[in-house]
Amino acid sequence: MRSWDQFANLVLTNTRERYFVSVPAPSNSDTVTAPTALSSNPPKALTSSTEDTAGLSSDTSTSSRPRNLYCDIPRGTYLVRGENVLLLGEVDLDKDDDPPPGYEEGDIEEVFRIKRAAESERKRRDKMRGRMMGKLLGGEAENSGEVLF
Repeated sequence: MRSWDQFANLVLTNTRERYFVSVPAPSNSDTVTAPTALSSNPPKALTSSTEDTAGLSSDTSTSSRPRNLYCDIPRGTYLVRGENVLLLGEVDLDKDDDPPPGYEEGDIEEVFRIKRAAESERKRRDKMRGRMMGKLLGGEAENSGEVLF
């Protein structure tokens, strides 16, 4: 945080936006393929570092777990108006450098691809649910599940 004023207007510098996604565990009939971000790295033993290859292991005990990925996108300087501030708190910079517990850092393109796929699947399910509710209630719910600004 660079500065603030009496109206809680904030100037934030060196900001990062963090995205989280979970890759479901492959079923026994699916084959495990290496994502593009890790395909150039040779397989190695599992460790607790951010370069964990839990989703690529041939061990059945670890390959059944979902992979949790995150990525940070540098966004630069932000000016936040005080009317949009809900909570302000201190961040422990030592802990901020460590990856979130249970997550490994993923490639930005891979994380966005997984996030887009999950979002399109959620929208498809919501549309189906809306159609089914429309049939039951005698009409379709207008703009359900979407926020309009």
